[in-house]
Amino acid sequence: MKNHLFNICGRLLAFGVVGLTMAAVIGCNPEPDESDLYTATGETAADFIKRKPELSAFNNILNTAGLDRNLSAYGEFTCFIPTNDAVVAYVNRLYNDADASIPHNGLSDNSLEALIANDSLCQDIAKYHLHSNETLTTIDMGGGSGSISTMLRIPINSDGSTGKIVLNQSATIIEPDSIVTNGVVHVIDSVIPRNTRLLSEEMERLTEFSIFNEALVMTGLVDSVKKSKKDVTYTIGDINDTNGSPLYHPEDCKVMFTIFAEPDSVMRQNGINNINDLIAYANRIYGDAASWYDYPAEKGIAISTGDDYTNRFNTLNMFVAYHILYAGMPEDELVYERNTKWQRAQTWNYVNDAMPFDYYETMLPNTILKIWQPQPMLTRKTLYINRYLAFNTLTDQLGTMGSAGMHPVLREGVKINRSTDKANGCQSWNVQTYNGYIHSLQGMLVYDELVPKGVLHERLRFDSTTFLVEFINNGIRMSTISEMSALNGGGSGARVAFPLNYFDNVVSYTSENRFRYNVKGAYNAWQSDTFQGWGDYDLAIKLPPVPTNTYEFRIFYTPMSHGGMMQFYMGSSSSLQSMMALDIPLDVRIPIDDPRIGSTHFYEEDDLGVATDAALRNRGYMRGLFSYVDHPEYGDGNSTDHNMRSDLRNASLRKIMGRMVLKQSDEHWFRIKNVISDETDLKWQFDYIEFVPIDVVDNDTYSEDWF
Repeated sequence: MKNHLFNICGRLLAFGVVGLTMAAVIGCNPEPDESDLYTATGETAADFIKRKPELSAFNNILNTAGLDRNLSAYGEFTCFIPTNDAVVAYVNRLYNDADASIPHNGLSDNSLEALIANDSLCQDIAKYHLHSNETLTTIDMGGGSGSISTMLRIPINSDGSTGKIVLNQSATIIEPDSIVTNGVVHVIDSVIPRNTRLLSEEMERLTEFSIFNEALVMTGLVDSVKKSKKDVTYTIGDINDTNGSPLYHPEDCKVMFTIFAEPDSVMRQNGINNINDLIAYANRIYGDAASWYDYPAEKGIAISTGDDYTNRFNTLNMFVAYHILYAGMPEDELVYERNTKWQRAQTWNYVNDAMPFDYYETMLPNTILKIWQPQPMLTRKTLYINRYLAFNTLTDQLGTMGSAGMHPVLREGVKINRSTDKANGCQSWNVQTYNGYIHSLQGMLVYDELVPKGVLHERLRFDSTTFLVEFINNGIRMSTISEMSALNGGGSGARVAFPLNYFDNVVSYTSENRFRYNVKGAYNAWQSDTFQGWGDYDLAIKLPPVPTNTYEFRIFYTPMSHGGMMQFYMGSSSSLQSMMALDIPLDVRIPIDDPRIGSTHFYEEDDLGVATDAALRNRGYMRGLFSYVDHPEYGDGNSTDHNMRSDLRNASLRKIMGRMVLKQSDEHWFRIKNVISDETDLKWQFDYIEFVPIDVVDNDTYSEDWF
């Protein structure tokens, strides 16, 4: 039934903040408190390791990686520390590893000295053995079953003959449960091995994916997932934070991928017993794709059901390509999910019933998929690809996502196997390789008509750290302040500095730009982090592809006194000649309660801000997201796990940039240019954007939700 209040105000209730970029965060959030990161007293994990001579080799690895300071800090750490003999044996294996993608894994010889000289290798090895923000004894580890997450997911089981806990079927805990002031140390008899195989090599080894792997090879897409690093050594001039302290700045850039793959058991459940069956299946699904997949139709490209499987628009190629992302992520980073790491740090900020989700570009040209965790509680971490609910992002009630029954599930989506799942006979899940991850699926993943016309026909909110994949592939997106501080030699971990040529899809038109990223913190920001910069800035960012439609385009920002005045443009390429100005310049120094904006505390108003929202929208603005503004009176109580301060409520806005027709076959470049010539230290911010189909914005029955 049509809600009368919503009938009056139409779509004007939508509250979503288009993401906080660092600049915004700095304006309305205090700087992260790093003063007590390294002041733990008593015997810490670092002290324990240092005083044990049989652990000296790994202590040297920790020192080289800079992680010894972390283990001297307050916090809760679970440390798995191999003996000297274990480290010596592992170095020998690394040097003589015939499967290594890099000869000898980058070692000059098989000595401990050669390992210590390799900073990045020490970083990897050290991180594989440290679990942060939680203390786990052998009892906590469930007597040897399940898994634990360090830099990768490590399976845990018990040795049937000794009863001892074994990690990743290779490292046995021989001296358990040494309690220290900041956690627990377990001594192990072997280094937990890292996978040196490329995705292509690992797929060939995993026999339960034999049909999918045969298709991966036949299509030639196996060659598209062999790269592991950009061939650039990056340099940067200005690495200082606003207070003058130096920031961590990456000198190389990893290239990684994620492959979602149906195991043979799932294929068989769908009548696919061999590669010929899969080809027939792909022909059925994609044979008439041009009627709903806009890209090939707009480009005049014919869909092929022939036997040239390397043709990017051959149906088998299309099937496989839609399974591959340009970002490599373990299962617990596919969305910003609620876990003990973020909960203890008080940074996870999906409150008031909000559910983690993200969109990612696939190798099927200009397509995206959605990963959604509809139940974000600690014990219910189910992940779906392309789950479809009716009227998603619309509501018939104030302050909720809608009344019971408003959002029936029209397609459950494809469930991703997690470490706790052993469904469908698949034993390989969350497989980490040298250049990415393989995740098994419990159903068939396809880009069919229901994806662009159903799943993606909603308010599309893209976080910058998901479509600028360098954040993900280099371990920056899900990093903590203490982890970044370690990489920075113990200095500030609050931000990261980037060379201007670091991102493939960011173009700088001037050397005066400064690119920065605020690491996840207790910010009033989408997913607790933000991309920002300062200087006499002029840059353009390539936006993710969307299905062809007319959209309302919105950007996030936070009013701040040290912000700039910027002109925005949209172009079909990074060429300045293609850029067209969007609206008048935006001055982010104007306070949020200034009459030119007019934002208010909606929860203090009798109509919960309906009238104010209408006035805001008439002036081209919308409020910030309700899903990271803590209101215990709404939602399911998740907000009690979050510590958002009341002074940050309503601190951010979305600016409506206008309506535009976007084609799936086109590129979309968003330019941000400083227009205050005499000010060169004011900030820009770019945390997230929204593309909203016009019929969602203009729905005359329901209103856009606040989340």
